[in-house]
Amino acid sequence: MNVLVAGATGKTGQRVVRELLSRGHQPVALVRESSDTSNLPNEVVLREGDLTNLQDDICADCESVVFAAGSGGDTSKEMTDKVDRDGAMRLTDIAVNSDTKRFIMLSSVGADDPPAEGDMAHYLQAKHDADEHLKASGLNYSILRPVSLTDEEGMREIIIGDEVNKKATAARGDVAAVLAQALDNDQWLGQTVTMQSR
Repeated sequence: MNVLVAGATGKTGQRVVRELLSRGHQPVALVRESSDTSNLPNEVVLREGDLTNLQDDICADCESVVFAAGSGGDTSKEMTDKVDRDGAMRLTDIAVNSDTKRFIMLSSVGADDPPAEGDMAHYLQAKHDADEHLKASGLNYSILRPVSLTDEEGMREIIIGDEVNKKATAARGDVAAVLAQALDNDQWLGQTVTMQSR
């Protein structure tokens, strides 16, 4: 299937693209005009767009969406809102009005109950708002909430659900594998799960 990947040039998104290709899907990378696409495989279709100003037809011909974008840890609260909250919600709304069948959201542990204060409070509230908007959209969705990410590929030894240690880590490669798996496995429909790498 054609899969629109938001955040395709990011550390996790690049791995998502490769996972999708290995599963026989066609990744459609949502990229800004200024994005560095040199690390994306040649098979990837590039589609220009900006999460802060998405066009109504951005999901055209894509049966599924994977949202793996993030504003980054060093950005302002305003940019966090524009990308992680408003961008995700806008893309959800566009997907609803397109032929999109499934929407896979990369969220974060702690987004279920964001703290009132602290370094991660604003970010987790933005993720929470985006997650809740997706849940209410009527789309077939899956939401993945990994613990703290590392840049490792991982061994595909993954813990999901109640046994997750929220102080553990999740390899980006493992996260990408789970996001891709969620597209193909109906057991993930309507699920919001936490995960870690062993």
